Amino acid sequence: MGMAPKGMPGGCLTDKHMDLLKSIFKGDKVIWIIFLFLCLISIVEVFSAASTLTYKSGDHWAPITQHTILLAVGVCIVVLMHNIPYKWFQVFPVFLLPLSVVMLAFVMFMGFFGDGRVNGAARWMTVMGVQFQPSEIAKMAMVIVTAFILSKGQTEEGASPKAFKRIMIIAVIVCGLILPENYSTGVLLFVTVYLMMFIGMVSLKKLLLLGGTLVAAAALFVFFLKVTPDSTLEKIPMGHRFTTVKGRIASFTDNEQVPAAKFDIDGDAQVAHARIAVASSNVIGKGPGNSVQRDFLSQAFSDFIFAIIIEELGLLPAAFVVMLYLWLLIRVGRIAKKCGRTFPALLIIGIALLLVIQALFNMMVAVGLAPVTGQPLPLISKGGTSTFINCAYIGMILSVSRYTARLEEEKKAAAQAALSLQTGQTPEALHLPQGSQAQTAAEPTSRILNSDSELE
Repeated sequence: MGMAPKGMPGGCLTDKHMDLLKSIFKGDKVIWIIFLFLCLISIVEVFSAASTLTYKSGDHWAPITQHTILLAVGVCIVVLMHNIPYKWFQVFPVFLLPLSVVMLAFVMFMGFFGDGRVNGAARWMTVMGVQFQPSEIAKMAMVIVTAFILSKGQTEEGASPKAFKRIMIIAVIVCGLILPENYSTGVLLFVTVYLMMFIGMVSLKKLLLLGGTLVAAAALFVFFLKVTPDSTLEKIPMGHRFTTVKGRIASFTDNEQVPAAKFDIDGDAQVAHARIAVASSNVIGKGPGNSVQRDFLSQAFSDFIFAIIIEELGLLPAAFVVMLYLWLLIRVGRIAKKCGRTFPALLIIGIALLLVIQALFNMMVAVGLAPVTGQPLPLISKGGTSTFINCAYIGMILSVSRYTARLEEEKKAAAQAALSLQTGQTPEALHLPQGSQAQTAAEPTSRILNSDSELE
């Protein structure tokens, strides 16, 4: 009595279920937890923030159903990617980099000479009815190729000068194609590459010189926009976005006090309603689904979703969202420290920096700490291409975490094997994993195979 009959649900069946889940969801558990938290927040907040899409479609469930399906496909991408050995990621730029360059050039060409602009910018292309942003693919290719070149260019003094030169050539081409249509994406990608080069031990002198040059160029560009009339800016080739950038910078830096009776909310509606959403919140918030400003923000489900999170969930849950991204960066840093090779460490650090910088910038825009840009909140905002690519990033991090877990097991096995030699006990008596003796014997060879070679 009290025992489950054979074949009926019981302890054994539960163990099988747990083993099945462990076999599917492998890798660092903390990364999985962060990813699932972000997905849950995304489903709840996109469902609430997509009121404008619901009104346009006439279907209350259509926007969130579509978003949930995209996230489900994203989870499948995570599972697929984290089962791929990290070494295969080095092959990705071979086809992703030239493909993204061609697509970026095509999109830019269509923006200039065709009718390919959406909201004043050409960032999308459609293939067989599927619309996506080539810049998302370019970002992945750029991060991987930067990690690869830095890992192969490591010397005793740091990264090889050839590594810096090659990264800069590729970055100028990729970011140069992104910038005319999407300034914020081009800048954020270059900042990520710059930080990766700093972590990858590129000469500090070169990085300081590059940083100073870029800051001076940015200051001159802002000054040029400020003193040049809009009518002149619109006539400049490849300058169709100049007036938009000028207006956003002016709106952000304008500290003029406007009386409430004369304030025109329609002048900059997105920013105004986002600030109202933040100001009308409190520690607890209005509750999920009770946002008022979502009906006035055209990008409430994307660029300004963090403002809706604050309005509905309150300041503390919004701080928790910030901590999730910072937790991701810290956790990736710990995984990178355990890597036995340079490439996987730089790869996941680059991915984490790309996600976290974009997230922080999105949240700064929502609360009025940065000029308005078109950056979605990674893994939370509604999207297609960005959702899939971000899920692929998480899969890559998990793949590297599986590699570091194996390294930890090998180190423990080697330590136990050394202990067995000292004490005279057999490896079986110390409960060593199978193959640990072979691993110990092959340790010198393993170190040679795992070392990063110099650039030719």
